[in-house]
Amino acid sequence: MLAAVLLLFLCCLSPAAAGKLLVIPMEGSHWLSMKEVLAELSKRGHEIVVIAPESKMMIDSSVIYDLKTYPVPFKKGEMEELMHSLVANCFSEEPFMTRFFNTWNNFRQSSAMFQASCSSLLYNKEMMKYIEESKFDAVFTDPLTPCGQIIALHFSIPTVFFLRGVPCAIDIHAAQSPDLPSYVPRMFSLNTDHMTFPERVKNFLISISESFTCSIIFSSFESLASEFLQKPMTLTQLLSHGSIWLKRLDFVFDYPMPLMPNMIFIGGINCGEKKSLSQVNVLHRPVTMKELLSHGSIWLKRMDFVFEYPMPVMPNIVFIGGINCGKKKPLPQVSDFLDKIR
Repeated sequence: MLAAVLLLFLCCLSPAAAGKLLVIPMEGSHWLSMKEVLAELSKRGHEIVVIAPESKMMIDSSVIYDLKTYPVPFKKGEMEELMHSLVANCFSEEPFMTRFFNTWNNFRQSSAMFQASCSSLLYNKEMMKYIEESKFDAVFTDPLTPCGQIIALHFSIPTVFFLRGVPCAIDIHAAQSPDLPSYVPRMFSLNTDHMTFPERVKNFLISISESFTCSIIFSSFESLASEFLQKPMTLTQLLSHGSIWLKRLDFVFDYPMPLMPNMIFIGGINCGEKKSLSQVNVLHRPVTMKELLSHGSIWLKRMDFVFEYPMPVMPNIVFIGGINCGKKKPLPQVSDFLDKIR
């Protein structure tokens, strides 16, 4: 009876109306994931406007959104050179302090460039007039460069953040999530969520240094926001006005952390389009995932009942939990089992 009444109530509701979305993206690989989201929003009838600098690298025109550009005081080549340097540091295997200072220097340079781009947008009277008159329903932006949030706060528009993270855990602090240095590993520390006492001390010292380093990196944005909004504003205060945080994280790859209700994990969204097996015609006949995998001879599962719940297993399923825990070798029974089937 209750289900029938609820269904009748839902039928009386009108479908959600499509909205008008202002997108102020972050350049580089950040844009590639965001573009996938915009494609889906466009399919659902939302009107989308993307605003980007004229020196954009990857942000291109598309039928799914309107692209508007504005002039900036630097060239595309300068942006590309800086991005290549930043990527190289991210994959460097140099000592921690070397990686830390190199990355800090890259962030300082990129912050100055993005601040110049943001300033060009905020003081572009024609573009700001267009934003004001368009009556956008929401701003979709990456807070690593908080220009979108400055505009959202200036015009009192709700903000949806799309990010993986912000240096110095500014995103965590802005969302008022717990961030205890004794339990939550700091960026570049290489610590896990299970730390020894020396690792916790190292983690604590890094957290202390963050307030100093990030104040230098983001000070130009804080000055710009304070000047434009005509009131003192720190980056944490600026981002604290965000409505929803869409984070490209997943506990499968990242350490567990406390979350606020408006923080949503969408890890995997940047892993490309996946096709179902029904679309793959290599075998020249319909095939399901279950049927395909049923032809496997041996299943070596990186699991162990020490950490996993007990379950029934078939004779060809061998548990080798611990093989991915450093220098530990698989159980002797595994090699014995393989020898028997040769």
